[in-house]
Amino acid sequence: MNLFNLKSMIAATTLSLALLGNAFAAEKVNINTADAATLDRVLVNVGPAKAEAIVAYRKAHGAFRSAEQLAQVEGIGLKTVERNREMIMLGGGVAAPAKPAAAKAPLAAAKKR
Repeated sequence: MNLFNLKSMIAATTLSLALLGNAFAAEKVNINTADAATLDRVLVNVGPAKAEAIVAYRKAHGAFRSAEQLAQVEGIGLKTVERNREMIMLGGGVAAPAKPAAAKAPLAAAKKR
């Protein structure tokens, strides 16, 4: 194998890997507008049944106000929400931010009063 062929092979392999990396880039999904097929395709550990449950919950209760609210859907837990946080959007192209733990404590104290 000559040097030219080796360089061509390395260049082709590098290009292939770069293109493959883009194929695995995280796709985002708006959980307030997506259909079940899209939710199934984009979200990790969410299959057709859970995706249908998300859509049914949204129809019954209205738009999700936070990513954590997904955990109220039967079959969806907080671990699933955390795995998918970077892919979840609530609307307007804004990713669902993580809620700080400190913000929950004052709210809980206010409810007790």
